[in-house]
Amino acid sequence: MKYLVKSFYGVLLSEFVGLASTPFTLASIPTWYQTLHKPPFTPANWIFGPVWTLLYALMGIALGFVWVKGLHKKSVKIAFSFFLAQLAVNFLWSAVFFGMRSPLLGLFIIVVLLTLIVITMRTFYPVSKTAFILLIPYFLWVSFATILNIAIVVLN
Repeated sequence: MKYLVKSFYGVLLSEFVGLASTPFTLASIPTWYQTLHKPPFTPANWIFGPVWTLLYALMGIALGFVWVKGLHKKSVKIAFSFFLAQLAVNFLWSAVFFGMRSPLLGLFIIVVLLTLIVITMRTFYPVSKTAFILLIPYFLWVSFATILNIAIVVLN
């Protein structure tokens, strides 16, 4: 039962961050983002919402697997802290890339995000291998987003 409660709050927190960044994205996609030169492997705009919704849910479930081990444990505190850090940088990327309309600064931020995701996964692994596995799709998607961000910088 404790796991379900922790996972519920983890999903709620993660989805809230995604929801909080939505205004930046929605305001820029039909205007500024449409004008950018993008590589041929750019997904259709409609795919991003469902993918991010799923990824935020997986992230929250992963956090639940770690959180349930107890914040009194140093390894859990560290893992939890890195999770929160990467979540904040995740929000920051949307605010910068879409809100400030800055692909170059967004590129620097997404590299930091990718680094924090790797660190988060490394801190999750000893606490919960399931949590580590649940973050793999997030890592892969942000890796792809990093390549997309690089291409947008180069093409524009």
